[in-house]
Amino acid sequence: MNQSSHGSKLSKGRMLLLAALVVIIAAAAAGAYWYQNRHVASKPGEPQRLELVQSVKNVKDSYDLIVVGTDPEGITAAVSGARNGLKTLLVDGRDRTVLGGLMTVGWLNSLDMVTERNALGQDEILNKGLFSEWFGQIEGDSFDVTTAANAFYGMVKKEPNIDLLMKAKAIEPLTQPGANGNADVQGIKLTKADGSSQTVKAKAVIDATQDGDIAAAAGAPFTYGRADMGDANAKMPVTLVFKLKNVTPDVWAQIHKRLTGDNNPDTNATEMSAAGYGDMKDYPSTNKEKVAMRGLNIGRQNDNTILINALQIFHVDGLDPKQLKEAIEIGKKEVPHVVEYMKKKYPEFAGVELAEDGYAPELYVRETRHFQTEYRLNIIDLAENRDQWDRVAFGSYPVDIQRLSYQDYGSVVMDPIRFAVPFRSLVPQKVDGLLVVGRTAGYDSLPHGSARVIPVGMAEGEAAGAAAKLAADNGISFRDMSKSKELIAKLQDTLNKQGMDLKPYTVKPQPYMEHKAYPGLKAVLTLGLVGGGYGNDFKLNDIANPKRMVNLVNGAKKMKPAAFPVDANAAISGMTDSDKRPLTLDQAAYTVATALGMKTKPEEAVQLLLQDGKLKQSSLALIADKAKLTNGDTYLLIKDVREAVTGLSI
Repeated sequence: MNQSSHGSKLSKGRMLLLAALVVIIAAAAAGAYWYQNRHVASKPGEPQRLELVQSVKNVKDSYDLIVVGTDPEGITAAVSGARNGLKTLLVDGRDRTVLGGLMTVGWLNSLDMVTERNALGQDEILNKGLFSEWFGQIEGDSFDVTTAANAFYGMVKKEPNIDLLMKAKAIEPLTQPGANGNADVQGIKLTKADGSSQTVKAKAVIDATQDGDIAAAAGAPFTYGRADMGDANAKMPVTLVFKLKNVTPDVWAQIHKRLTGDNNPDTNATEMSAAGYGDMKDYPSTNKEKVAMRGLNIGRQNDNTILINALQIFHVDGLDPKQLKEAIEIGKKEVPHVVEYMKKKYPEFAGVELAEDGYAPELYVRETRHFQTEYRLNIIDLAENRDQWDRVAFGSYPVDIQRLSYQDYGSVVMDPIRFAVPFRSLVPQKVDGLLVVGRTAGYDSLPHGSARVIPVGMAEGEAAGAAAKLAADNGISFRDMSKSKELIAKLQDTLNKQGMDLKPYTVKPQPYMEHKAYPGLKAVLTLGLVGGGYGNDFKLNDIANPKRMVNLVNGAKKMKPAAFPVDANAAISGMTDSDKRPLTLDQAAYTVATALGMKTKPEEAVQLLLQDGKLKQSSLALIADKAKLTNGDTYLLIKDVREAVTGLSI
């Protein structure tokens, strides 16, 4: 999420569960990554009337808690704080008329669920609590956006401790110098819809905006996009969700028929959602520099319309209002061509049309800021399915890195079983009195591909609201609280009483973790150079070739570009079959030495790298056949070079 990616396959995240824990039976076919859903409530209902959201008439001058942002994470933060006795202001600054943000204004009406298979073969929600309370009021893993908006508003409206303010024109953090040179957030400065200004103080502020706007304005440090991967200009695409009408029950039955059955192992459909049509990737874009299609992710509405999340728009700075506006116009220009293509290509869409209100009011932005926090989740946390002592949420969604350009196809880095999100990942560096929840929380850009989904963010919001009460009662900062095992245990106990289930867990080591090349795999995973897909198959035993080694070394330059002055392709100059012949240790070492700017011969490269400290004998001893290196062997070499060049070990 936060945040949903929704590929052309239904992932384990798309499980359908009620708060009452409806049993789901998962069935894999032909190795495909999807589940056949079973959910008695996953069916269209009667269209609801959208309830009018009412703002509070008079905002008080002070509150116990201020929550900025009305996306799902902000709603759970406010509700949790209110139920813990905090007088709470929930404020929206995006000119919205409904609650729910990405789900209801961005029209992302299909959830990437966070589940885990239990001993009975059932898939259970990992983040229960307020998420399950809301989920029990909607149609299923795909839902009508009006149903969702009304459910969100209903949760807020029934809390007497919440004052809701919509349509604020500007929201700024109110700060003063704090301890250790940090900024101490004391509340917010509001510019309301009528243009009037007001300073509102609070004991704590929770930033639940999609982009971490309050934390950034207060001075919290962050990286942007994939800057932490050595590519400051790269970020995942944005999506304009669009709506099609005339999708009658008969049309849906045709969609369902196409996407289910043994002949379609990579697709699936229920009564409310569908994922498939993978060959839509072949759609001939009219603007290939900026727009592409992927497989269709379809969420059904209650009025014979569907919402489609599939249009990818590249190179958009999600923090730039001008670029966001331009991206919407680019999408609106492209979608009619997409619809005509669908009508001609698939008989079941022949009678559908773009709805009159055919475009989501807001873009689905996947990635902007990644905050530096007391602990920042890394890809090895996911690879090893790590628990955290201060766990407040769980993730399990595949690490889905969407394509970065038209030429790129994206990747699924891996599929964790379960990982814990620590409270420390909500505590930004350099700023006190503030917590950050949602897709901008403390994750590196790779684990963000999994942790950004909505159920994780909603659990974080619930934890943040409860933490604000605990911190206030104990007269302690969030930063000091994040170091206290006693207070974190009290926080977890509070959350468990609210319906969460935050008990410790263990996951047995996965096969790749027991491979001799695992230390090398960790190094290349951290650098974003390898993906295991939905099956976590990193092909460690596959035979490498010289061309693949060149690509690996060139990709590894991001660790410290200045240390690699030469293009590694120079090491295979004149080699006509570099993608076919087995890779020898001498050639692998020569490739590394060449990229490092060392003058040597292939037969002398190993010794030179050993002498220079770029390779270790302990790694070379793990290579069984020096005339035929495996992928795992090459990863061990990259590990040694990484440690030597950066001084960092995994």
